[in-house]
Amino acid sequence: MICIREARDTDAAGIRDLFLAAYGDEYTYPDVYDEQRLKKLIFGEDVVLLVAEEEGGRLLGTASVILEIGAYTDLVGEFGRLVVHPEARGCGVGKLLMEARLSRVADRLHVGFVESRVVHPWSQRIAQQLGFAPVGFLPMKLHFGERRESSAILVKYFGQALELRRNHPRIAPEIYRLAAAALTSVGLRPDPVVDEDEPPYPPESGFAVAELTDEGYSSLLRIERGRTRKREIFGPLRLHYGYFKLRAESSNYLIAHQESTTLAAVGFTYNEHEENLRVFELIHLDDRAIHFLFEQLVERWKDRAVVIEVDVSAYAPRMQRTLLELGFVPAAYVPAFAFHRVERRDMVRMYRLLRPLDLGDMALVSPTRELADLVLRSFSRRDVAPRLAELAPDTGLFAHLSDEQRQRLASACSYRRVAAGQQVFAEGEAATEMFVVLSGEARVERRDHGEVGRVGGGECLGEVALLAETPHSAGATVVRDLEVAVLNRDDLKHLVRQRPDVGVVLYRNLALGLGDKLRRADGALPGA
Repeated sequence: MICIREARDTDAAGIRDLFLAAYGDEYTYPDVYDEQRLKKLIFGEDVVLLVAEEEGGRLLGTASVILEIGAYTDLVGEFGRLVVHPEARGCGVGKLLMEARLSRVADRLHVGFVESRVVHPWSQRIAQQLGFAPVGFLPMKLHFGERRESSAILVKYFGQALELRRNHPRIAPEIYRLAAAALTSVGLRPDPVVDEDEPPYPPESGFAVAELTDEGYSSLLRIERGRTRKREIFGPLRLHYGYFKLRAESSNYLIAHQESTTLAAVGFTYNEHEENLRVFELIHLDDRAIHFLFEQLVERWKDRAVVIEVDVSAYAPRMQRTLLELGFVPAAYVPAFAFHRVERRDMVRMYRLLRPLDLGDMALVSPTRELADLVLRSFSRRDVAPRLAELAPDTGLFAHLSDEQRQRLASACSYRRVAAGQQVFAEGEAATEMFVVLSGEARVERRDHGEVGRVGGGECLGEVALLAETPHSAGATVVRDLEVAVLNRDDLKHLVRQRPDVGVVLYRNLALGLGDKLRRADGALPGA
């Protein structure tokens, strides 16, 4: 017989032992090993902490819900880590704990979310069985001992959350695929308006920058009192909490000055153990300082933080574009995340990884797997865009496109390396991708003719079969290590549908490039 009940102060040692049994001493939040901190958590008004107890009093598992994760009145709660003793796994303890959490907080929340580990499928499956839907993927978010793990974000809605959602968010095109997948995942019709025209905040410089002191706090309050700007960043803290509250929460502000005037400030928290930095607020009187502040934030923390997260309003395309240009990628899209006046607004979690991507072992289950693929493709596209920008003047595919059109085409491509001796594709293989060679060389050959040509930097490979929607009529093998930008058929169709002006020029360039290769090869098809 297993009993699920609220934790008591006498359970602190047993909860600590559960984490030790499940994780050793490597759990990502070391406070769980401190009995005094656990007792404070048990008595906290904004935390629901449950335990699973078998007959005889032994604790088999624990789980929590942390309320008030968002700003006041957002009604957002985080379903914290669900821990089951290794000896009790497979007995339904995890599901019982999740059901008990839901029953206790359903009338206190509009949005509940959980960050599930992805090294195993258990928490993902339990969450999905009880109505949580995947909306994002956070690579290398968690810190366990000497390694980092990724996590998936899943959400569940309560009460009138979705009825209060404001529809038709305005988002940058790079966010659309993830937004559509997340909205579909939670049972909503994808309705974002793709904003192709909104520019980023200007990349100006010349401002003095400082971190918050108690002397600087009063100047921020003056900005706050006079501010009429819309809320572009969602976060768990607000300036009106007070300076000493911010200090207690290990929060800080980076402030931009010009002469004696405070122009803007970015508020953030830093978790030293996790090496994660999270922006929770933007305050500004002058738009010119916004790009500068975020650029400074990345520069100042690039050697200390592994991850920087910013929860951006899905109705603020200018802020989205600014962060995209600073190397952030969309990692999650949460519909109806935050209250603003009388409606709930969608949120885009923008994610800046400051270390090389290293995913390690993962056991993703569908549909979490599909969301993760979309996010990881965004990281690949972020890496390829600068290389394509360098190569654009020498690449026929980008000829006659404006700078903005080139950037839009580059944002649809992903990046890949292929070592010498490996095949890019085989003769007769189905064609779903074309390649723009950034560096290196590939040999194109047919079984009945041998080598029919070579493709090098600035040229396309595989475009014939992609456009004709036929199998490759020749194979391609790497001669010198290859770096390629990859454009798949679905992304090409999506781009042309959204931007016919780019599509017209793109197809013209592909036709011209193919003609050049045909003349060079005297009738052979090196782009097959």
